[in-house]
Amino acid sequence: MKLKTRIMVTLVVIVAVPLILISVTFILVGGYFLSRNIVDVRQEISTEVEEDGTIVMMPDALENYRQLVSFGFLRSMFISMVIILVLTSVVYSIWIYKGVLKPVDELNTAMQEIKDGNFEYRLETMGKGEIGDLYRNYEDMRLRLKENSEEKLQNEKQNKELISNISHDLKTPITSIKGYVEGIMDGVADTPEKLDRYVHTIYNKAVDMDRLINELTMYSSVDNNRIPYHFLKIAVRDYFTDCIEEIGMDLENQNFTLNYENLVADDTTVIADPEQIKRVVNNIVSNSVKYNDKPHGEISIRILDEVDSIRVEIEDNGKGIAQKDLQNIFDRFYRADSSRNSSTGGSGLGLSIVKKIIQDHGGYIWATSKEGEGTCMHFVLRKYTGQA
Repeated sequence: MKLKTRIMVTLVVIVAVPLILISVTFILVGGYFLSRNIVDVRQEISTEVEEDGTIVMMPDALENYRQLVSFGFLRSMFISMVIILVLTSVVYSIWIYKGVLKPVDELNTAMQEIKDGNFEYRLETMGKGEIGDLYRNYEDMRLRLKENSEEKLQNEKQNKELISNISHDLKTPITSIKGYVEGIMDGVADTPEKLDRYVHTIYNKAVDMDRLINELTMYSSVDNNRIPYHFLKIAVRDYFTDCIEEIGMDLENQNFTLNYENLVADDTTVIADPEQIKRVVNNIVSNSVKYNDKPHGEISIRILDEVDSIRVEIEDNGKGIAQKDLQNIFDRFYRADSSRNSSTGGSGLGLSIVKKIIQDHGGYIWATSKEGEGTCMHFVLRKYTGQA
């Protein structure tokens, strides 16, 4: 029952019900009282008996009779009214307590629990009207606050983990650079070949640090939804051919074989940001290199025609990913147990950034894998058709 209706009914109960009950009592009690007391009074008052047997009340006796009847009637009516008002008040008080005061008290207790940080205190009701709506609004608020609190705790945990990972990932190349520089300063690199190897190693470690810093910068952009995009119309065949040539040079130095196959038509185009798509390919390839466990790594990149879109497949022959971890690998900070150790490093942001970029291009990405045999990343981009 709505609160306005409850108030109106309460007013009716307070005014009308007592009046109705008093009226009924007046009729019933008054009639009963009169019939009963006529007999009693006749036995007590003085009378005269006429010759024909008619009983005639004396004037004084008649006045006494009237006073007695009036007093008894008023006393009975007063008692009846008091009883009616007391019963009405009790019933109304119980109704108001259960319908308004008790729910408000329960809601106050629940709000105090929320204030103290307890988001598990539930208020359940099947009631209708304002009180029922208030309970349901509380539950919606509680669930939202609980979700925000859990998300905040999760973010804090992830940020701590990120700081720990970054500290580790920065410490490793810095320690290596420091060691090689000290070797050069101490004259350990006493031949041109050794000096060249030392300098080359220092350079590679500096590149790793630069990549990590760029990844953190990109993470900040992703977190604030402010990735800078410069969309252009790209010829798929030419773009990926140039991209693969650049990747192939790096993989050759790391003892990896790169296989490339482009099956789209020469005039196929997409609308994309060239730099960000290159970042996607590089991040996926870097993961394949980082987590490879074979003596000789192999990466295959295929560009396939999907009628109104293109599909890019990047497949490796690495350790693979367990099925239980496969659906989570694009989550921020997530790492499968088998894909993180002290030697590989990484912030755990690479694939989440990849997913964000592909989604912002209107595409989607997924992975298939078999443990011990390798992983294949798939992402789809829509073709440019020249239509709005």
